[in-house]
Amino acid sequence: MKLLLLGGTSFVGRAIAEEALRSSVDLTIFSRGVTGNELFPSVPRLVGDRATGDYSALRDGGSWDAVVDVSGYVPRQVGQTLDALGDRFGRYVFISSHAVYERSGAVAGDDEDAALRPAVRDTEELVEETYGPLKVACEQDLRTALGDRVTIVRPCKVAGPHDTSDSFTYWARRAARGGRVVLPGHPEQPVALVDSRDLAGLTVRLVLDDRAGAFNAVGESTTLGELIHLCADVAGSSVEVVPVPEGSGGPFFPLVRAREIWPGLQRSTARAVAAGLPRTPLAQTAADVLAWDRARGLPPLTTGFTLAEEAALLA
Repeated sequence: MKLLLLGGTSFVGRAIAEEALRSSVDLTIFSRGVTGNELFPSVPRLVGDRATGDYSALRDGGSWDAVVDVSGYVPRQVGQTLDALGDRFGRYVFISSHAVYERSGAVAGDDEDAALRPAVRDTEELVEETYGPLKVACEQDLRTALGDRVTIVRPCKVAGPHDTSDSFTYWARRAARGGRVVLPGHPEQPVALVDSRDLAGLTVRLVLDDRAGAFNAVGESTTLGELIHLCADVAGSSVEVVPVPEGSGGPFFPLVRAREIWPGLQRSTARAVAAGLPRTPLAQTAADVLAWDRARGLPPLTTGFTLAEEAALLA
């Protein structure tokens, strides 16, 4: 099995590359060559840049049984990739997102056939309002071009070591410190997380099985309050969760979501589980994230409260 991975040196792509190599897949990586150059030294690298449209390395030859697209965010990137590859590949696995689903009218237990948001094609600005609709446009273009040769994976929020978004890491680190923990939201809010390694396991399984369709990649069911306590238990600390009004931490506080989209955080994973989605216990994910965070020296996080901000709210 020859696999071309578009991306592969940061977080999700890194996990997929590791899983592919464990599965004895003949892997090639196409990436910018900016980060992670020390990873996977035996894997052939093709250097290009999807942001600028540099696909010359893909046009120079080579063929693959499958392509996994981790770094496609806008329709132009998908179209240019298909043009560069021509007929030199088999299945195309596109890593999409839960953000493609229509938020109004969602019901807990909705599956992959639920309504999608209207596609957006007139911008390449990736913000909250456009991220999901741009992914919808990518999905549509791939289905039109490839039919049953395309596979869509729709992960929820991905957690695990090497996560550069810091969303899960914030709660793991904060819970490990213990004490009174400020939550600008509701402890009973559902949380949809998937371990990056489980997402990788599902993706590689779909490639090996040459399986078409769309699949929701979601891990263990929990709530935000339960997640904070679980992270504390893993770290050997104890916490008291102190809810404060929504918005106290800004519009994009880690893992906090508005009540109207809670049903969309409880989608069915039956199809993905039947296709081979692994289920790493959330406690193991938390332990591994804490170990990775400590090993990297606990650098300042890019999201969440500072100690001073949290102290001010507690006061």
